[in-house]
Amino acid sequence: MKIDGNTIRPGNVIEHKGGLWRAVKIAHTQPGKGGAYLQVELKNLRDGTKLNERFRSSEKVERVSLEQKDYQYLYADGDLYTFMDQETYEQVSIEADTLGDDAVFLQDGMTVTIEFHETTALGVSLPDKVTLEVVETEPVVKGQTASSSYKPATLDNGLRVGVPPFINAGDKILVSTAERDYAGRAE
Repeated sequence: MKIDGNTIRPGNVIEHKGGLWRAVKIAHTQPGKGGAYLQVELKNLRDGTKLNERFRSSEKVERVSLEQKDYQYLYADGDLYTFMDQETYEQVSIEADTLGDDAVFLQDGMTVTIEFHETTALGVSLPDKVTLEVVETEPVVKGQTASSSYKPATLDNGLRVGVPPFINAGDKILVSTAERDYAGRAE
């Protein structure tokens, strides 16, 4: 579907220069001379390269719609992560490069959303929050609870986050996958 260049929004996938690109950041710019344009930071969905482009309202770009489907995470084998379609039991393997740093949050049986363009898997969307166990944290310093300071903690997946002083080793906490920080106590 063709859209005007100035209607691109973060998260949109467009076909540009022979590749598929996701808009990461946008900025509307109105220079003193000339017409307004949209400065867009694009990320290539195949190789991860970044590109900054200007789009004017008169330009048309091809917006690509991706098929999204829920899959269950099964296992990792080297640089490949295997997921299973919960309806057809068909398995899909995705390279570690496609997952990027989000691979650290994958847990056995976790349901994720995989985006496909035709038959190629382009990305994996994780749940907003995951439950992880605190493996190691520093003891509370007396008087530290008066302020809203956080102490460093190491989680069972190796990630380090700041946690409130009342969290101890062995506690289960919620971690935001987007922000990579403490989001609350797990129930």
